[in-house]
Amino acid sequence: MNPDAHTLWRAPRWALAVLLACLGMLGPFAVDTYLPAFDGIAASVGATPVQMQQTLSAYLFGFAFMNLFHGALSDSFGRRPVVLAGIAVFTLASAGCALSESIGALVFFRALQGLSTGAGIVVSRAVIRDMFPPADAQRVMSQVTIYFGVAPAVAPIVGGFLFVHADWHAIFWFLTGVGLLLLVANYKLLPETLHVTHRQQFNIPNLMRGYWQLGSSPRFLMLALASGVPFNGMFLYVLSAPTFLGQHLKLGPTEFFWFFSLTIAGIMGGAWASGRLAGRIEPRRQIRRGFVIMSVVSVVNVAANFIWPAHVSWALLPIGIFAFGWALMVPVVTLMVLDLFPERRGMASSLQAFIGSVANGIVAGVIAPLVMHSTLALAVASFLMMNVGLVAWLWVRRRLQ
Repeated sequence: MNPDAHTLWRAPRWALAVLLACLGMLGPFAVDTYLPAFDGIAASVGATPVQMQQTLSAYLFGFAFMNLFHGALSDSFGRRPVVLAGIAVFTLASAGCALSESIGALVFFRALQGLSTGAGIVVSRAVIRDMFPPADAQRVMSQVTIYFGVAPAVAPIVGGFLFVHADWHAIFWFLTGVGLLLLVANYKLLPETLHVTHRQQFNIPNLMRGYWQLGSSPRFLMLALASGVPFNGMFLYVLSAPTFLGQHLKLGPTEFFWFFSLTIAGIMGGAWASGRLAGRIEPRRQIRRGFVIMSVVSVVNVAANFIWPAHVSWALLPIGIFAFGWALMVPVVTLMVLDLFPERRGMASSLQAFIGSVANGIVAGVIAPLVMHSTLALAVASFLMMNVGLVAWLWVRRRLQ
């Protein structure tokens, strides 16, 4: 924690949470806003469904790759420069997407978006731990998740509206405007939270020592899996939304908000509960509750899809409950990751995000195309990914006793 933290931010704590949540919202906005326009973009640029899926994969793999460096750079040069540079590149990439006239150009600029959006998400976690002690950090992390949850709920509504009333190019111009607003806001408001005495030397040997220190830690890797892989239990449905919602559940582009609203309500509710429980119950108990909720609802979801044809009246509810369980436990696991190596919190946040993002990219590029044809296959895949995180957490828990 920065010893001068009390002098860096004098506004209410929730205001900092809002600013950091706005940084984190670039990721879901970049993914969710254009999903309702998938078919329209494909028709406009002459792309196949598989090619359109690669616009997601390019973004996610770009996000995963650069996540290796955002945090490490912020450990050396400070949190603020990395955040501002990331937002600037995202803004330019969004304009490039809006001007794209071929699927190749769109994939390229989507990859550039992915390379840049991680800066805000990764560095904001380190900023929280720079500024607050553990219990307060969990509360702020939960507040960030609550505010952050608004973005994916609003994004598809905005995207569907722009697509129907303008065209798909307007969606990416909208993202360009969001980037410009965030660049101005963070330039004026975001303080530098990394204390000068905590900065790491920026050289290859020092970076390699840090990556080896974290990457060779079984506890670090298992905690990263416990937080990142279960997320894909619900993110799989986001990636498959055009097929899951449009074909299986027969929803129109402007009706996608029902799915996103329920999912984000679950995330916001779980994050709120996590903040309320901070300092009141043992962190391990809170994580256990989150996994119990995800496990039970995953089994119910598989059984329901096996017995009945999927229908909008019930098929969305299990995803929202799953999201609640994930958001209940993930702030606690994230803080455990950051506190394993206090001197390299930026790098720890980077590697945690990298592991989760690689999983996201595999799900987007490989698993989602394989299972989106069937609601039962989607439910089974979601259940299996939750179990990867559960096994990883059980491994860590046994070593904490």
